[in-house]
Amino acid sequence: MVWAVDRLGRSLSHLVNFLSEIHAKKVDLFIHQQGIDTTTPAGKALFGMMGVFAEFERSMIQERVKTGIKRVRAKGQRWGRHTIEETNPGISSRILELRRQGLGMAAIGRQVDVSSRTVWRFLRAIDIASKTA
Repeated sequence: MVWAVDRLGRSLSHLVNFLSEIHAKKVDLFIHQQGIDTTTPAGKALFGMMGVFAEFERSMIQERVKTGIKRVRAKGQRWGRHTIEETNPGISSRILELRRQGLGMAAIGRQVDVSSRTVWRFLRAIDIASKTA
């Protein structure tokens, strides 16, 4: 049992191969959300059609994302995650101060209200920048 066809694969060919593999192992598939039972000819046909629509939907999402990225770049704006300095300029000096005091990433993150991963990423970028300068 699976929740939806689009959770199984990203392309129609992948879905067809997957269905062939599980049927070769004498396993049937029931897709809960769409109510598709691949033990019947109608269920197999509907599975194929849903696969086509899932692939189409994925392609449309990719196209919208690419268009959005192009639009942002055409405006001359930066694409991607903002740095700590961009979101909170005073935080970088606070992180460096706490690190000099010997605090770990998690403790620093709690004090400046960011994740420990964000603290680690910031300190790593500082370290890399200092090595290349």
